[in-house]
Amino acid sequence: MQQTYLEHTNLTVSNPDQFAELLCRVLGWRIRWSGPALNDGYTVHVGGDQSYLALYAPVDPTDNPNSQRNTGNLNHLGIVVNDLDAIEVKIRAAGLIPFNYRDYEPGRRFYVKTTDDIELELISYNK
Repeated sequence: MQQTYLEHTNLTVSNPDQFAELLCRVLGWRIRWSGPALNDGYTVHVGGDQSYLALYAPVDPTDNPNSQRNTGNLNHLGIVVNDLDAIEVKIRAAGLIPFNYRDYEPGRRFYVKTTDDIELELISYNK
């Protein structure tokens, strides 16, 4: 029996290429696909072999206030990393400011706001 898992999350962003480039540079992810999308929009799939983020941009984000037309409609994305300190260096080099550091069982974490006010929670279970 196949185990269930989350394959992807679709986020509406203002610039999919820019956001994907940041995730590739900081997290070592890769672009899996990019191209035309819903309602003449544009999407970039960025991640790894098993899961990814679909970064979607509509042609006109002010056209319709429906869910796929809004940016930043989530609390945060939790991303597990091996070396939290190394990721923090890359985050800062990208011009972003980490905040809300926490060190509690089962691991350490911090948060960072990216473009379109999307918040990432970076987590390491390696103490």
